[in-house]
Amino acid sequence: MKLPERPLFWGLLAAAGLLSACGQSAGKYNAIDLLEGEAIYKAECARCHGAKLEGEPNWRQPRPDGKLPAPPHDASGTSWRHTHEELAAIVKHGMVPPHAPAGYVSDMPAFGRKMTAEQVRRVLTYIESTWPPEIHAQRAALFKTQR
Repeated sequence: MKLPERPLFWGLLAAAGLLSACGQSAGKYNAIDLLEGEAIYKAECARCHGAKLEGEPNWRQPRPDGKLPAPPHDASGTSWRHTHEELAAIVKHGMVPPHAPAGYVSDMPAFGRKMTAEQVRRVLTYIESTWPPEIHAQRAALFKTQR
């Protein structure tokens, strides 16, 4: 039987096995989700949002063209204040209403034709996995009050 020629798949599978064997299962997260999510983040998101999820400098200050720089996705940003559904919609459709003011022009591209829903979920899972416990606690409290 010939094995599929999918180096990314086999690389992720091997890395997941190593993580599991070392007891580094990443807690509540699936190792495959994290590995693929990180790979997607590095390929598609890091150019603007930073290799360490740090965002662009002065991300709260509009540039001369009126656009805001890419925000961080680490704990210093505001991504954790959005639901998974909101973040998935922004990734899928870009920064457009209802997630941005009418007429707002953004450099955030729409990835809906480039990424599957599963890939979007995995990149968001990777981002979420980097947040410290206190951010997870704040996020849980925020969403509990919004119900």
